[in-house]
Amino acid sequence: MPPAADSAHDSASDSAAPAPAPASAPASASAFDSAYDELLAAWPRSTTVAELPTPYGATHLLRHGPEDGPPVLLLPGGGSTAASWRTTAEALGATHRVYAVDLVGGPGRSRPDGRPIRTAADLTAWLDAVLDGLGLSSAAFCGHSYGGWIALRYALAAPDRTDRLALLDPTGCFAGFRPGYLLRALPTLLRPTAARTAAFLAWESGGAEHDPLVRRLDALAAERPSRRPVTGPRPTPAELAALRPPALVLLAEGSRAHDAREVAQRAKALGLRTDTVPGATHHTLPATLPPRALEVLTAFLTP
Repeated sequence: MPPAADSAHDSASDSAAPAPAPASAPASASAFDSAYDELLAAWPRSTTVAELPTPYGATHLLRHGPEDGPPVLLLPGGGSTAASWRTTAEALGATHRVYAVDLVGGPGRSRPDGRPIRTAADLTAWLDAVLDGLGLSSAAFCGHSYGGWIALRYALAAPDRTDRLALLDPTGCFAGFRPGYLLRALPTLLRPTAARTAAFLAWESGGAEHDPLVRRLDALAAERPSRRPVTGPRPTPAELAALRPPALVLLAEGSRAHDAREVAQRAKALGLRTDTVPGATHHTLPATLPPRALEVLTAFLTP
């Protein structure tokens, strides 16, 4: 059972900045923590950090924006962290209460010290526990890449708790990966290192603007221990046709992960709103969303 909202608030630990890595931590862990702290320091000064207990482990999240603003949960892509949402959180935080979440089992600061997340149903139960712990009956969800797949699966399973759904270059939702992308990614999957991941990110971004702090953290994240992410088939056309919450699909014009035009066509055929981020690639999002894209996103997520 998810923890009750009041007890979760009482037991969640808050701080203005995360604790430094222990002196005995491996060099790669220390470098990751230093990079995380450096990126977190670039977030708005009013940002706070919390650790929320769930049955699946302690969930680390960053909070920004007015407490009475419409709530939005930001879910990062696979291999990335809550900190990558800095630019988006700063823009949304003018009007919304933003919660950027480190995925349990991912490379961030959430701890998978509870029940293992093995299925899409477990991911739904985990997000239910996060909402319960925050005292929220529902929220808008915004996910990038793999985080978009998680958000979409949650919206299909829990439409009454999903106010709106924004998907940033989502993978595994409307179309498959490009073979060339998977081939390039293979070395980072078989033997992940910071150097290999940095080279892969540089190839995918192809010279497009990319926040150097986010790129460095994502590269170092490759050497962090993490659990195999839950994957599954794309939602069926029948499931997608039954999607109830209003949805926006923001696609990176230069994404090498998939064919953005094909994704847009399939999303439009389902009646979903789509838009394209000029000059962006899959891995430059969400860190370098330009002003117009941030305006589109903010307007969509405003009730």
